[in-house]
Amino acid sequence: MVVFACAECGAVMTARVARVALPDHSGQKYGHDLLAHLLRPGTYAVDPGNGRPWQPFEPEPEEHGVRLLTYRITGPSNRIAIAPGDVRGTVFIPERLGGCCCGWDGQYGPNLACAKCGCPVATRVDDCGFWQVVWLQPDAVRPVAVAVALAHLLVISAGRRVAVPEGPVAAAFRRAIDSLLPTGPPERQLVLAGPGLSPTITDIALVPKHPQTGEVWPGAAGTVVPLAADVWTYMAFNDDRRLMPAARGMPAGVRRDDPPPLLPHTLFRPDGRVFLSTLERLAPVPQPWLRRIFDLVRDRPYMDPFS
Repeated sequence: MVVFACAECGAVMTARVARVALPDHSGQKYGHDLLAHLLRPGTYAVDPGNGRPWQPFEPEPEEHGVRLLTYRITGPSNRIAIAPGDVRGTVFIPERLGGCCCGWDGQYGPNLACAKCGCPVATRVDDCGFWQVVWLQPDAVRPVAVAVALAHLLVISAGRRVAVPEGPVAAAFRRAIDSLLPTGPPERQLVLAGPGLSPTITDIALVPKHPQTGEVWPGAAGTVVPLAADVWTYMAFNDDRRLMPAARGMPAGVRRDDPPPLLPHTLFRPDGRVFLSTLERLAPVPQPWLRRIFDLVRDRPYMDPFS
């Protein structure tokens, strides 16, 4: 499961949610009644979309001095759907709430802003005939599951430096390890482990959690660091290659059916609040070295590498 946070300030935007398939009826508009929620609480889905957010049609010719401008009710590619009750820390944008019938349909673009920094982050849809849903903007939020894994890794390290494999794992963990653990040669080794990978584990295993039950992958021996399944899958199997046909561009949907993983558009910055709350749960009476790190991050929540 993951929590989504504001990409601008790091404030938590959602409850803990697990990914499910996008319902086939997500784009349906039916009747004049108030419909139910598109998704069950505690879940989220990703819509590949068509990549044309809120584009206006060509204006209609002026009639009696009035020009009518209509909008497509759609959104950007890879927007994230969640149940309205799972939203946290948002406020409405008043100027984007007009022109509807029994609620809001999102025709004017994102109508929810981060309560902390004011950045538009999502669109609430609850007008008659529409399935009730909140669409998170893919470039305005980011998943923070890795912050939980970072806290687990830190506790397991016992204050000794940990080596991490190159690639996505290093991008997610190395800056934090450099900031929080002592300098010097690594004394422990973090290894990706899980279904489809080598069973050889020399020290600490970074393993997936079941996307529905949260159960930690049972095949790893020794010390394990659990990680959200979708994040683990990207780290384990993505090679960052960009496939390109010999001529023209890549047709939509050629690479695979699923949308690409939700990745930060800047250097990865784990969420400090999630990190601290996980540390408190894992080590309610921390050792002195861990307490120093806790106090440092608590007193300087925007220190590198945290958001």
